[in-house]
Amino acid sequence: MKKRKVLNNEDGFFKFIFVTGLIAFLIYAGLQFGMPFYRYSAFKNDAKELARISLGEAEKTRAQIFERAQELKLPLEEKDIEVTRSTRGTRVKTSWSETVDILGIYQKTFDFTVDVEE
Repeated sequence: MKKRKVLNNEDGFFKFIFVTGLIAFLIYAGLQFGMPFYRYSAFKNDAKELARISLGEAEKTRAQIFERAQELKLPLEEKDIEVTRSTRGTRVKTSWSETVDILGIYQKTFDFTVDVEE
């Protein structure tokens, strides 16, 4: 049996290039789709923590949450964040949309809502 060389064989070379390109594209697409969900999860956890440690100061809590949203580069305005204080605790409510664009060929819009009470 002869050993087939991947790069010297015409079929093997193109197959190698195709598979490598496909893997690179899948990694790119996975990162593009994964980042909005990572930012959502991180923001939700931070909002929950800030609601838990708030001392009844809704404006200060809103400013801290907005600052965290800016760090995560979320498309939020400070007026979009609703912080209310009740007898049971502090409630944080907001929502936003993010559009994922894959090489200008495919666009998908995701709607995220955070509604936590601590």
